[in-house]
Parts: sequence; structure tokens; C-alpha cells
Amino acid sequence: MSKLFGTDGVRGTANIHPMTAENALRIGAAVGQYFRRENKGVHRVVIGKDTRLSGYMFENALTAGLTSTGMNVLLLGPLPTPAVGLLTRSMRADLGVMISASHNPAHDNGIKFFGPDGFKLSDAAEAEIEALVAAGVEPVTATEIGRAKRIDDSRFRYIERVKTTFPRQMRLDGIKIVLDCANGAAHHVAPMALWELGAQVIPMGVSPNGFNINEGCGSTHPEAAAARVLAEGADVGLCLDGDADRIILIDEKGNIGDGDQFMALMALRWAADQRLKGSALVATVMSNLGLERLLGENGVRLERTNVGDRYVVERMRQGGFNLGGEQSGHIVMTDHATTGDGLMAGLQFLAEMVRSDKPASELLHQFEPVPQLLKNVRFAAGQTPLDDAKVSAAIAQAEADLAEGGRLLIRKSGTEPLVRVMAEHEDAAHMERCVDAVVAAVEEAVQD
Repeated sequence: MSKLFGTDGVRGTANIHPMTAENALRIGAAVGQYFRRENKGVHRVVIGKDTRLSGYMFENALTAGLTSTGMNVLLLGPLPTPAVGLLTRSMRADLGVMISASHNPAHDNGIKFFGPDGFKLSDAAEAEIEALVAAGVEPVTATEIGRAKRIDDSRFRYIERVKTTFPRQMRLDGIKIVLDCANGAAHHVAPMALWELGAQVIPMGVSPNGFNINEGCGSTHPEAAAARVLAEGADVGLCLDGDADRIILIDEKGNIGDGDQFMALMALRWAADQRLKGSALVATVMSNLGLERLLGENGVRLERTNVGDRYVVERMRQGGFNLGGEQSGHIVMTDHATTGDGLMAGLQFLAEMVRSDKPASELLHQFEPVPQLLKNVRFAAGQTPLDDAKVSAAIAQAEADLAEGGRLLIRKSGTEPLVRVMAEHEDAAHMERCVDAVVAAVEEAVQD
């Protein structure tokens, strides 16, 4: 059996291995046995999902697998990924499950797991669960089968928790917000939370039909929201992704800001307030050199990790840090949540707008980014283009050419069959030539 777990749980095209109903049932049984092995008695798991049509299929399959091992299942319905982490802890569950492929298109789906502490599982735990899937699981006796129950108020529990992270003395009266929910998991909770805090909300992407999640909208396609900000004369735009664990912000001029600018704002603000634990921000290898330079000038260290918010969180927990994230918009604030939370991050930005009385355009331009270029090359199953000698030679040459004033990063995507070629350099034209040389070598290897 090929490896199940990738960068963030199990993910793939619905009804194609590994994302089949049969496999979801096996995974449910395996993870149920894994979390029951420590002790006997009543065991509980919460399951959330986004708005993909295949979510119904996987919800039922996982429920069958989990209850077959004696786990009682609480079904939360469509809800953001961070809400599952939150409710896993608050409902004293042994396990949390989120059915989502995040920012991927509707034909994909995925399964993410949270432990009883509300944090995503470690690589070691995933490896043990994968071994159980391969070996098969013995079901419990008929009298020990678990029960399943729907929880009707889960979204209201989450809204109340998110609102507690917004300063109690503040309101959002007079602030006009374009809110793009990507036709995803936050299409109910995000508009409601902002409205309850007094904002004038202009909603987009709040009509999911099972197929339109992330389709031309949300954090991966913020252009429509940027145009709407200008058309409506809004103060700011907030773009969430399909499972609402990331956010992209848009200023009142229609400019799109990434996670690096937001992390710079929060890191410097928290450092000034002596709230930034360890005087460090945790981000991935993808974050811009400009961010690293700005932080260094202000006495804040940048800790880099592999790509994936779970690796950011692992480093934060290891080092006792409380702020981290990704350029793509995952923002992790462990004082408030166990994983990236787009809505919560948006509220922190809005609070800073209110506190500073500054426009979004000023807050979202903390540093001048070093020119950065990312290109992807798709490869077929079974291909290993990075092992090709010509590709290795092209990479070595590009690294040497970019060593002065820049850097090169080559990696395989953890969620798609892509080789990602990213570079940064003050000379944009030189950088592009280096990236193109590597991309050409990878494309040649893929075609051979």
C-alpha cells in the first residue's frame, strides 16, 4: 500500500485511492482502535467537514469505521477546521476529524486528525495509524458498537469562542468588510461573527452547492473580492479558504496582502506589548526574506520550518512560541487556538485597525518584499524528477547563481503531484532566468 498521509492528513481525488469510501472506513476503524488502546470505557470523537459533495460519503464511512471500534461519534456538520480542534478539546473528545481538502478544488477531499489536546497528530502517530490500516482492525462485539449523534449548535459554540479573542471593549461599528468565504466551511459562521461585532458585512462565496468550493473565490482567488472592495468602497477585504484555516487580506485600495505582511504586523505589535513569547515568529521556508530582515532589525528572530501549518505548530510547541504561520495565510496564535484560524486572524487584524485608527493599506505594508517567483511542474504517478542527474545539476547551478542576495527552494508538494521551484533575489530578471532553467530541466525529466 502506498503512503497514506501527506503534509496535512490524507488527501486526494474523491473515489480514487486513497480517498475512497472503503479506505475511509478502514482509516476510521484504525484511528478508532489507536485512540481506544490506552484505556477502556466511553470514547468520543467529533467529526466536522467542509461543503464538498463527497463530504457526506466520507462522513458516513468514517462514522461506520469509528463506531465499529466502539467510538461514539458526534457529527458537527459544516464547520471550519480550527473549530474541530477547538471542539475536540472543549467536548473532551479523544479525537477530532475534519473532512476537507482545504484550498483544493471540489473534486478533491481529505481527512485531518486532531488529538485530545486539539492539536494535529504527529508524524509518529500517523505512521502507527497507517500501519493499523494496512494490518486491519478487529471490530468490537455487537454490544460495544459506538453511537452517532448530530450536534446542532456546534457553529454557535465556535462563534462565541472566536469572539472572545476580540477585545471586549471594541466594536466594528462603521467598518465595511467584504468577506469571501470561498463557498466553504465558514459560509455561516464568519458573516455572523462579524455582524455580531457590529461590522457592515458584504458577503461573497456563501452559497455552496457541493461543487463550487474555492472555485474562482476565497484565499486562492482573491481578485474578485479585491474588485468588490473597490466597487463597494469597503475598508478591508477578508478572504478565507475552503476550510477557513487561512486568510488573505485586501486593503481599501484593492491591494492583496499575504500572510507574511500580516505576521510582520502582529509580531512587531506583540513584541512591543511584550506578548511575543521567545521573541520569535515561526514561519516556513516559503516566507519572504524581507520579513526575516524586518524582524531582525527589530530584535525578533524568524524560526523557519518545512511547509505545512502542522510543522509550524510543532516548532511553536517545542520552543514555547505563540505566533507563527505561513505566507499562504495560515496564521497560528496558540494563545487562542491549536491550528491556523482564518476568521480569528481576521479579527486580530480588524482589532489593530480599530486600535491604531490606521487604514488597512498602511497595516498591510510592513516591509518591501524581496522579489519572489514560484513555478510548479506537474509530474505523473511514479515519476521522481528530482532524482534526475540533469535536474540536480540545474539546481546546483541556480543555487550558486542566487547565493549572493537571494536563495533557491525546491520541494515536492505535500498535497499535489507537483515540483515547486521558488527563488528570491533582488534582481528579478536574474531570478527568473535561474528559475526557468530549473523548471526546464524538471520538465525534460518528466517528459523522458
